[in-house]
Amino acid sequence: MNAAYEIERLLQFGHKHGLVKGLDVIVARNQLLDLFRLDAPYEGEVPEEEFEYPTQLLEGLLDLAAGQGLFDNSVYNYRVNFEARIMGCMMPGAQETARRFEELFQTQGAKAATDWFYKLCIDSNYIRTAQIAQNIQWSTSTPYGELEITINLTKPEKDPKTIALEKLQPQTAYPKCMLCRENIGYAGRINFPARQTHRIVPVKLCGEQWYFQYSPYVYFNEHCIILCEEHTPMEMDRRTLAKIMDFVQQFPHYTCGSNADLPIVGGSILSHSHFQGGSYEFPMTRATLAAPLHCTGHEGVRGGILNWPVSTIRPESHDPDALLAAAGDVLEAWAGYTDESVGILARSGEVRHNTVTPILHFDGERGYVMDLALRNNRTSEEYPDGIFHPHPEWHNIKKENIGLIEVMGLAILPCRLKEQSAAVCRILCGAEPNTSREESSPLAVHADWIDGLIAKYGTALTPGEAEHAVRGEIGLVFSHVLEDAGVFKQTDEGRAAFARFAACAGLAEG
Repeated sequence: MNAAYEIERLLQFGHKHGLVKGLDVIVARNQLLDLFRLDAPYEGEVPEEEFEYPTQLLEGLLDLAAGQGLFDNSVYNYRVNFEARIMGCMMPGAQETARRFEELFQTQGAKAATDWFYKLCIDSNYIRTAQIAQNIQWSTSTPYGELEITINLTKPEKDPKTIALEKLQPQTAYPKCMLCRENIGYAGRINFPARQTHRIVPVKLCGEQWYFQYSPYVYFNEHCIILCEEHTPMEMDRRTLAKIMDFVQQFPHYTCGSNADLPIVGGSILSHSHFQGGSYEFPMTRATLAAPLHCTGHEGVRGGILNWPVSTIRPESHDPDALLAAAGDVLEAWAGYTDESVGILARSGEVRHNTVTPILHFDGERGYVMDLALRNNRTSEEYPDGIFHPHPEWHNIKKENIGLIEVMGLAILPCRLKEQSAAVCRILCGAEPNTSREESSPLAVHADWIDGLIAKYGTALTPGEAEHAVRGEIGLVFSHVLEDAGVFKQTDEGRAAFARFAACAGLAEG
């Protein structure tokens, strides 16, 4: 395999997909020659080829680069970072990307702009489509409707060599986090992804400078992130809701939501204010009202309590200002609400516990629809990880925080479950013995769960039946995890308590 020839094949891909054109092709060629330490380009003919994604071309170039000793191929992170260096040579500049996005937004509308930007992120392999396609996905029927499950295979678990190298990495505060705008073009390091293919575009929200980007992991269609220009902590107040509304008004084809602003019930990055969104109908969006209510004092606002495991109030209206006023009342009522009979305390001394996870989308018939998931981050001796957090009996499947994406009914589960669930299937088929109680068994974390599955299904299922059963049971575990996160439980006592809060928040029957 000839590196100079493979570079020309990649350049042909870049030209066909609009990554480079004109004089920029020469610049990209020279940068790639320098990257591969070549003195001159390939001079022969390159046959016409059609590739939807650059993955196949990149794999060949990466193998050649590893053979030249340009990176340590035994460390996965180095291979991924070098891939970003290759594709970064063909990326339009950050300012040109922003200019083109704004031009399309002004002349053809928001959807044309996001379509172009999303395609750029796919063509450049910033969104690693081929790897994401390996994720395992299915839906499970529950009392709340269909919940969606994804076993995330885009982030392989770290091997011992990578962990050892990370410990040797000097401490640095640049970029401050993975959301900061300084990530664009960043070379990366062993414990921080390369971002030569990363681009952001400016958007104004309530007069403030924010930026719009796509997530490289796209947990759902057109998964985007909207980030504050400044590295400032997450907030949750009326102004936060107004910014979410401003975004959806500008991009009405996208859902937009925010993680909560407190530990345990918030996302993985609380230090940088941001929202997430995308062009996707989540299970929560399809949920119906368990108790229709009206918002007193807010004409034209309808809503009620959602039939959903995470306790949620849904106001909706064609009037965005009226909706924001009603939603703000719910937020502020919840911030100071205490009901000790169901374990809800607004504060412990000066420590605040109550917040919300808000999600907004626009519906052509119903107007603006906002879901306000009520959250509380108290802990106890019995539940040190969080009272309204996945309880220990489900930690074999899900123990991480329940953030925005999970609240909307989409589980993102760790890659270990691919092999572990397959092993459980083999046990239910009788192809392998149940070794989960043996010392050092890789299935030890699932021992109680496997015992329950054997009692329910036996060990004589067909492979198809076993897979269907295990996936269904994982989905039901996820529904229980969401119930744990609910501050008002799915009991008569919980429903009565929820009705008391709704009345305090200005929601009434009739």
